[in-house]
Amino acid sequence: MTVILRSLETAVPETIMVQSQVRDVFAAQPGLTRLGQRLVGAAFDSSGIDTRYTAVRELTLDSASEDPVFFDQQELRILTPSTKTRNEVYAEEGTKLFVDAARKALDAAQGIGAADVTHVVTASCTGFFAPGPDYKVVRALDLAPSVQRYHLGFMGCYAAFPALRAAKAFCDADPDAVVLVIAAELCSLHVRSSNNPDTIVGSSLFADGAAAAIVSARDLPLTGPALTLDHFETVLTPVGEESMAWNIGDEGFEMVLGTYVPHIIDEHIIGALEPLLARDASLEGLDYAEIEHWAIHPGGRSILDKVEAKLRLTPDQLLPARETLRDYGNMSSATVMFVLKHILDQPASDGNNRICSMAFGPGLTVETALLTRIGAAPATAAAATTTAAGTTAADAAPASRTDDVVPADLAPILTDAGA
Repeated sequence: MTVILRSLETAVPETIMVQSQVRDVFAAQPGLTRLGQRLVGAAFDSSGIDTRYTAVRELTLDSASEDPVFFDQQELRILTPSTKTRNEVYAEEGTKLFVDAARKALDAAQGIGAADVTHVVTASCTGFFAPGPDYKVVRALDLAPSVQRYHLGFMGCYAAFPALRAAKAFCDADPDAVVLVIAAELCSLHVRSSNNPDTIVGSSLFADGAAAAIVSARDLPLTGPALTLDHFETVLTPVGEESMAWNIGDEGFEMVLGTYVPHIIDEHIIGALEPLLARDASLEGLDYAEIEHWAIHPGGRSILDKVEAKLRLTPDQLLPARETLRDYGNMSSATVMFVLKHILDQPASDGNNRICSMAFGPGLTVETALLTRIGAAPATAAAATTTAAGTTAADAAPASRTDDVVPADLAPILTDAGA
């Protein structure tokens, strides 16, 4: 019996944030020191990001709100709404993203309808409400009231892996199960201005988005590319508990991207991969680069650089992660599913079609997965992913990223913080 991810779809809000514009707004905030201004410029320009999406429609220069809550467009000032206010927006706008992505995934799963879904697994760390997004999806898609629901909350960027692992476990236990998995995040709700390097790096990286998948072991024909869910592993590194954290504050959630996160990943990535690769005898003796595809969570450009160098991967193998980062930013738990979608949409190749995927989060936790790409290739490769507005990210705005080296005196601050 093979558990297959039969469809994988994504959704983003309509409002596009152009990285160069966001950089200029952050650099002009009152109270920012000269060092803070330089850190903003360096973090944003070296982020590897051109565009991001936000569910907060105020976070744009295109139109002004009469009663701004998050951003005063007339004064170009970032405001500080309460955690309650931010969470209320999460409940409303987050529900839309969860439902949109879920509906797309269900529509794309040939031979499976709403009545077939037996389990719903949701993941998110950027807000809370009850009845939660799992409930909202069941009601919006008219799923059976007997559907089993599970919500994975506040796990961070790696939460898609426990969600998919749970889906596989349900299908292994019941071959007739159909599991709908959704990860959705509204990271931009927690935007703030600060001189703190961790906060500056977070402001340069995080964004909003959702991804959903249909997972089942049912014996149904495949009409397009799919993924077999082969193996999952979890590793806690011996250090790093205080280097990455996500806490609830009075004015939103607060990100800690402490010093040395990329260095911890660099030091422990091989050890984290060992138990996963040992699960598959066919991979014994292979170099890492001989595994055809790598779906790495793009936590930041320096993290991708560390992974590529440490594992001696080719630039093409990191392209799905880098292009996801470029076009969407870091959407926390949803991001690695965007990377997997990028790989699924590639044309068929003569390679081994194996995928090694990994994500990192608080703990420091390293989640890994082995998958295999199966099924027919799409008629044309999705070289540009369609945005919510119907345009492509490449067409939405001119490129704003620069590949300039971070100034030498700022490098120890920014690169150690994950930029």
